[in-house]
Amino acid sequence: YNDERMNAAKERLAYELTLMVHGKEAAEDSLAKAKAAFSGDSDNMPAATIPAGMRQVAEVLVAVAKVPSKSEAKRLIQGGGVRLRGVSFQFGAVDKRTTRGENHGKISAYGGGKMQLKLHMVTIEDLVPEGHFLRKLDAVLDLGFIYEETAHLYSRRYGRPPIDPVVLVKYLLVGFLYGIPSERQIELRIQTDVALRWYLGLDLFDRVPDHSTISQLRRRKPSFRKIFRRLFEEVVRQCVAKGLASGRLVGTDSTHVKANASRASEELVELPESPGAYWERLDAYEEEGLEELERRTGKRRKKRVKQLKKDRRQTKKRVSRTDPEAGHMKRPGKPRGQHYLSHQTVDTDCGVILDVTVTPGDVYDSVPYLDQIERVHRNILPIQAAAADAAYDFPLAHQALKELEIQFFVRPQAFHDRTNVELKREAFQYDESLDAYVCPNGKLLNLNTLHRSASGLYWLYLADKQDCQRCPLREKCLSQQDKRGARKLEHSYFAAQRKQNLSRLGDPVYREALKKRQIWCEGTFAAQKREHNLTHVLRRGLEAAEDHCLLSATALNLKRLIWSMK
Repeated sequence: YNDERMNAAKERLAYELTLMVHGKEAAEDSLAKAKAAFSGDSDNMPAATIPAGMRQVAEVLVAVAKVPSKSEAKRLIQGGGVRLRGVSFQFGAVDKRTTRGENHGKISAYGGGKMQLKLHMVTIEDLVPEGHFLRKLDAVLDLGFIYEETAHLYSRRYGRPPIDPVVLVKYLLVGFLYGIPSERQIELRIQTDVALRWYLGLDLFDRVPDHSTISQLRRRKPSFRKIFRRLFEEVVRQCVAKGLASGRLVGTDSTHVKANASRASEELVELPESPGAYWERLDAYEEEGLEELERRTGKRRKKRVKQLKKDRRQTKKRVSRTDPEAGHMKRPGKPRGQHYLSHQTVDTDCGVILDVTVTPGDVYDSVPYLDQIERVHRNILPIQAAAADAAYDFPLAHQALKELEIQFFVRPQAFHDRTNVELKREAFQYDESLDAYVCPNGKLLNLNTLHRSASGLYWLYLADKQDCQRCPLREKCLSQQDKRGARKLEHSYFAAQRKQNLSRLGDPVYREALKKRQIWCEGTFAAQKREHNLTHVLRRGLEAAEDHCLLSATALNLKRLIWSMK
C-alpha cells in the first residue's frame, strides 16, 4: 500500500520496536514527539533555551538536546537530522533567520529531508565585473614607484612583516575616490565591499589593515607624505600624455577647506615682522626703476640699505591653539573661522588639475599665484594663456606673465580710494607729454621718486608745497593730518602693462577666457566638495591639509582620465 495505511503500519512498527527496547513510557513519549514533529505542532514539541554565548550547533545539541557527545551531534547534523525552521543544517552553515522570530533560541532534534544550502566555487576575481571602475583604474595607474619612494622607510632585517605600502596608498585613495570621509569608515567599507578588496589585493577572508595603522604611519613617518605629491604629479603626467591638457588656457582660483580647529580656542597673537611674498622679485625691478628715475628726472635716489618690513596696518591675528597653522578667514560671502585655502590651477580643455598649493585661510590669493604659474609653465607644460578672477589682479602679475610670454585674462579689481579728502584721485589727470599729473587748479604734480613698499613699486608724484599753500581748493584736497602740506599721488611701476592687458576687456576672446575659468575652476571645486572630501580636513597642520587636498585633486583627475578612455 502507498497511502495512509502504510504510514500507520510504519508508526505501529516503530512503536513496537521502541517498546521492546526501551519500555512503554519511552515508546509513548517518542510517539508523541514524532507526531508533533511531522504534523508541525510546535507547541507540543520539546524545546529548550540556548545558553548565551553558544554559537556551534553541536554544542547546543549536547547542552540542551541530550545528545551524548559532540561527535554524535556532528554525525546527526551530517545526516540531516537537525532542522531549523524547515532547513536542514549543513556543517559550518549559519542560518541568520534565527535572530528574529518566535522560534529564536529553540532547536528541534528531529526530522530529516534534503539539503537546502548550496556550495559555490567562486573567487574574488569572479565577483568584480569586467567593466568596473576599479578595474579600469588598476589598468591605468601604475603605483610601482611607491616601492622606490618608501624603500628607506622599511628594514629588511628587523621588525614584523610590514603592510605593503601600495596597499596603504590605495587604502587612502579609494576613500577620496568614493567620498569616504575618515580612515575608520574606509576600513569598514573595505570589509564589506568586494570590489575594494579586489583593488587592494585582499582576498575575501584577508584582514583589512586597521585604520590606526594608516594614522600612525602618517604621524610617525613624515617623509611618507612625499608619496602623495608624487602620486598627484604622476597622474597629471598621464593626463598630459593622453592629451587632456594642452596649456592653451589655464584658470586659477582658491577654495576654503574647514580646519579641524576650535573657535573657542582662538586667541590674538602679535604678527611677526617679515618682508612681503614678492620681496626678492621686487629687488630686481627696483634696480631697474632707479635707473629709469635717473633718466626721467636727472637724479638718482640713494640706494636703500634697510629692509622694508611688512605692512603694519594689521598687527595681530587670530590663532587657534588646536591648530595654530590654520588661518582665520574673514571674507565677504565666506564662512568665518579657521580654514585652509586650496589654490588650484586647472587646464580648461578637460578640467585637469595641474597644480595644488595649500596655505592658511588668512593668506591672500595673490601670494602663491606667480610661483604656482611658473611651476606649471616650467615643469608640467608650457602655458599660453592664464585666466583669473579679481583677487589676482595685482600689477606685478601682469608684468611677470608678460615676461613668461603668457597672455593674462583677469577680471579687474575695484579700486578703493581710502584718502579722507573730498578731491579723490579721479580729479587729477595724467599728462604723458609732461610726465606729470594736473590738479583741478591747473598745477602740476611732478615725478619725485620711486617708492618701495613690502608688496610693490610705485612712482611718487608730488605737488609743489607753495602751490598747495596758495590753492583755494586746499581744504578739499589735503587732510588736516597731512604733515607735508602738499598733495601726492602714486601709481604702480607696472601700471602700463596692466593698462595694456585690461584694454582688451571687451574683446570676445577675453570674455570667453573668463567664462571658461569660472566654469572649470568653480565647477571643479564643486565636484571635489560634493564627492571627494574637500569640505573639511580631519587631521591638523599645514602638511596634513596639503596631503588631503592633493588626494582630492588626484581622485578627480583619475576620474577624468578614465572617463576620457571610453
